[in-house]
Amino acid sequence: MTEFTNTIRWEQDGDGIVTLVLDDPNQSANTMNKDFIESLAATVGRLEKEQESITGVVIASAKKTFFAGGDLNDLIKVTPADAGRLTDETNSIKSSLRRLEKLGKPVVAAINGAALGGGLEITLAAHRRIVADVKGVQLGLPEVSLGLLPGAGGVVRTVRLLGIQNALLNVLLQGPRLNPAKAKDLGLVHELVSSAEELVPAAKAWIKANPEGGVQPWDQPGYKIPGGSPSSPSFAAFAPAIPANLRKQIHGAPMPAPRAIVAAAIEGAQVDVDNAFLIETRYFVSLATGQVAKNMTKAFFFDLQHINAGGSRPQGEPKSTPKKVGVLGAGMMGAGIAYVTAKAGIEVVLKDVTIEAAQKGKAYSEKIEAKALSRGKTTQEKSDALLARITPSADPADFAGVDFVIEAVFESVELKHKVFQEIQDVVNPDALLGSNTSTLPITILAEGVKRQEDFIGIHFFSPVDKMPLVEIIRGKNTSDAALAKVFDYTLAIKKTPIVVNDSRGFFTSRVIGTFTTEALLALSEGVEPTAIEQAGLQSGYPVGPLQLLDELTLTLPLKIAKETKAGIEASGGSFGAHDEKMIGILTTLVEQHDRKGRSAGAGFYDYDPEGKRGSLWSGVREAFNSGSASLPLKDIQERFLFAEALETVKCFDEGVLTSVPDANIGSIFGIGFPAWTGGVSQYIEGYEGGVAGFVARAKELAAKYGERFEPPASLLARA
Repeated sequence: MTEFTNTIRWEQDGDGIVTLVLDDPNQSANTMNKDFIESLAATVGRLEKEQESITGVVIASAKKTFFAGGDLNDLIKVTPADAGRLTDETNSIKSSLRRLEKLGKPVVAAINGAALGGGLEITLAAHRRIVADVKGVQLGLPEVSLGLLPGAGGVVRTVRLLGIQNALLNVLLQGPRLNPAKAKDLGLVHELVSSAEELVPAAKAWIKANPEGGVQPWDQPGYKIPGGSPSSPSFAAFAPAIPANLRKQIHGAPMPAPRAIVAAAIEGAQVDVDNAFLIETRYFVSLATGQVAKNMTKAFFFDLQHINAGGSRPQGEPKSTPKKVGVLGAGMMGAGIAYVTAKAGIEVVLKDVTIEAAQKGKAYSEKIEAKALSRGKTTQEKSDALLARITPSADPADFAGVDFVIEAVFESVELKHKVFQEIQDVVNPDALLGSNTSTLPITILAEGVKRQEDFIGIHFFSPVDKMPLVEIIRGKNTSDAALAKVFDYTLAIKKTPIVVNDSRGFFTSRVIGTFTTEALLALSEGVEPTAIEQAGLQSGYPVGPLQLLDELTLTLPLKIAKETKAGIEASGGSFGAHDEKMIGILTTLVEQHDRKGRSAGAGFYDYDPEGKRGSLWSGVREAFNSGSASLPLKDIQERFLFAEALETVKCFDEGVLTSVPDANIGSIFGIGFPAWTGGVSQYIEGYEGGVAGFVARAKELAAKYGERFEPPASLLARA
């Protein structure tokens, strides 16, 4: 017997087992929208009414994804005025799931595809979770990455299932996406089967074997939370580590979700299940109606979806994947590019001036693979196959058959021209010619090759194997076909592509330069270096700006600044007074004090012989009269954030940027702009008072710290 209630299909077999098939007819994926909430309530009501004829319940899905979670199109629109309605809707979902788990009949979730967020929360209300261990299945509660917490019982049930410590550290605070085996190891699911077809039969078999299995652990007499409740001595040893871990994770940045998750978990563990659900709802609603969740949902769901769906890819160009990639330069960048390319199953020729240098570049991949093997992350067979795809070489002739070139040599126009001229007649006649440059204009670099339409910028970030972004730079003569090819390659190596137009520094290097410049200017004004670093960390940047400069090596930003100055002045422009000052500060450090950064063992920080960072250099305070000025922490923080945001507006004005998603994701993934802002463009939109509020504050900063904070005309028009 099959019947349908909006989004849930009811199928009952001769043994009395009801299979509830989640299948929203209006969407390609099931979501927790209004139709589902109503369907769930009606379906649970029917189960209660007909429970005498029911022996058990299986929850299955007709979609490729088991259940996609909350409807973010609705959620991103809620405001504090909607708090009452959202509270009622959230409690309604919880009420239905609570009634389902207390039906008195065994309920089994048969999970055929990804169950993330609300999808996993539905399954947590079942008494058993069986998962198909097949490609593409992921389980987890990643709401924290959207500035939210699991609001459909996820906090309450994982705490009672796994214990406070395990739930927080392994599921809730980092929001990892787990494969089926890992989810089973953690205790989130009970059983794995090898195919989706085995799910429902396995679920029914368990129901028949466990007719009394319809009681959750937390509803059984004498139940205790694993690892202890907040009031038990066994938990007391762990309790002080919770705020310490939280501080380590967010550095005091304005990210309310991790704090709310901890609070909901601890407070909810001190009351009964039903009151714990109410506590969870209150924290969920406070987050959902706040600005940070809007910012993060916009960036990490909608903007990322737009990019990965090819929003910045030229339409109509055929999809392609390179067969053989030639990497010019086997230094750290070239070695990393070779590794991620080979990992994607593509053949690589890694060329350097000598075979020894090329082999050293391949050794980078060997080291990564050895580590992965020792941790059980790969197999010997897979590792051997990956490494066999990388051929070290010193001979340009080995580029025969290459259909995709990535140059990763030193930042010099002459050198880049030279290495392309060596191989341009050896590679395939239509091979893509890509340059991994962070600042040099692509149009100028393209002058060194015969086929300028096939020349493009491919800016990777270091270390390549860890950093998720690739900035694709279109030169004046770059064709749509070339842009489409590099976009497809970037997705093939599992990176996120953003597309920008040519200019000196492009988007990411140009914008991050304003962040580090502002830190140097504050230092020169006499602000304590520790205050500068704390302002960065407490803003949500991954590292303080002085530490970042050390990591980059101080000679690099100095070289880039001098080249930028020369380029601007050669084209008739003028270099800003604050940028001149920045050059002076770096020159003082590098040339007068021989502090060149981490790689040289001495920068803003001291380093031991192994390169481990110690404390701030004792001479920095004397060199810059530190402590002679004391600025409000908020001013230092907003100087960083506004400098980057205003430079981004200029990038839009000049046509370097054409896409808001590219700006937001590029700033977060590429240059560490704080995630809570939703990215560098969303920071302006989400600022208190909107664009008008941002403009008013920019004018305040300009009056106090200089005309570089004056908002551009385009921003004034929008305000």
